[in-house]
Formats: sequence, structure tokens, C-alpha cells
Amino acid sequence: MSDQKDEIVEAAAEVVVVQTPGETVVRKTVVVTRRELPANGPLEAFTSLLPIITVAIFIITFLAQPYRIPSGSMENTLLVGDFLLVNKQIYAPGGTWRWLMPYRNPRRGDIIVFHNPLDANDHLVKRTIAQPGERIRLRGGRVLINSKPIDEPYAIYIPSRPDHFRDNFPTLHDADPEIDAQWWMQMRTLIDNGDLILPTGNYFMMGDNRNNSRDSRYWGFMPREFAEGMPMLVYFSVPAPEEQQRGIHGLARWSRMFTIPR
Repeated sequence: MSDQKDEIVEAAAEVVVVQTPGETVVRKTVVVTRRELPANGPLEAFTSLLPIITVAIFIITFLAQPYRIPSGSMENTLLVGDFLLVNKQIYAPGGTWRWLMPYRNPRRGDIIVFHNPLDANDHLVKRTIAQPGERIRLRGGRVLINSKPIDEPYAIYIPSRPDHFRDNFPTLHDADPEIDAQWWMQMRTLIDNGDLILPTGNYFMMGDNRNNSRDSRYWGFMPREFAEGMPMLVYFSVPAPEEQQRGIHGLARWSRMFTIPR
């Protein structure tokens, strides 16, 4: 039994009209050729997928990247198990394309995915609270910028034991055991009349879940160049084990899908 191979059948038609005094003769010639298709091997499959792979790498490298929320420090804005699509262009160095692309510096209230100042290979997600040149202090857990309280509808305060360092930052009287030693030394040089003064190019970042967040209070500032991007939307959300239900409703937090973090 012979092997069957894929082939392309090509047909070409030629029409010739011949006229004589008594009649008109139409002659049509059809030429049929057969051409075998190459076998679909791994190389051909990869070649067909190469444009898709190239576009995906370009998007992840320069435009947007997925990110998963690992902790509860940003609750209730972001939940453990949320999958984010992050806009990587908004804080990129503008260069010659600044006039065209929507580049800008971080602003107060921005949620930012950034490199961990203590481990650049790790990523954190927090909210921008204070900007370069501003003075920040916390009193009773509430934030004051330049001696004025700011409105923070996104912040939550889960009941917990009193923590003077956490709730009345900055303070030199009480040191939390989780504070970074280098940050503790740097912080002492930046306090003036009870306020922490932010140096040029640095931002103070905090989690929305104020009593359950290891943030700038514990490891210091986010340098401007560490900003990776801003979350654009929650494209999927996996519920915690205690939230899961039977059936398809328990597979995801469907109500959170395609929501925009604010």
C-alpha cells in the first residue's frame, strides 16, 4: 500500500478563439500540474509560531507583563491570588519618544510594581504615599504629608496589638526587629522635627493593609529607577482555600476578573 502525500493541484486554462468564414471555433486547453507539500515537521511548526512568539516576547519585555499577588499587604485593593497585567511603559525612561508615549513619574496614590530594594530579583507591589522633597509622618497610623493629613479611602486597619514604630513612624525610641539595619541608620539622618524628609528620586511606599504590610517603614525608599510598572487590570483571581466552593463558581473569583485596581 503506497504512502499518501499532501499535494497541491494547480490548473491553468488557455482559451483560443479561431474564426473562419463559415464558423467560429473555441479551443480550450487545460494544463494540470501537481506539487507535493513539504511534511509538517517540528521546524515547520516552530516557524509558523515564530511571529506569535516574537510578539509575545516584545509585549512582555516592553509593554505589559503578568504578575501574581503573593501576600495580603494590599488588601482589599488587591487580594492574594489576583493575577495582574502590568503596564511597563508608564514609568519607563522617556528618551526620544517621550513626546509620543505616556511616560511620567510616580504620583501619590499610584499602585506600583517595583524591584525590592533589599533584593532586586524580587518584586513588590505597594501604593505611592510620599514623593521626593515631601515630609511624612504617621500619628496613630494615619499619614500626614507636610504636616497635613491626607485622605486615604483605600487604607484598611485590621485590629491588631499596638505597635509604636508602625503607627507613629518615624520614631527613634522603638526599633522593630524586622526593620532593615541599613535603613535604620539612614532613617536617623533624614528625620527633622518628627518628619521624615524624602531625598530626590525616592518614594515612600505603603501597603493598603496598614497593620499587615512590610513597606517603606521597614526597608526604606523605592528609588525611581526601581519602578517596573502600574497594574492595568486583574485578569484572573484564584480564591483562597477557605473561599473555594464546589463547581465552576469555586474555580475563580469571577467578579474580580477584568477589574481595574485603584
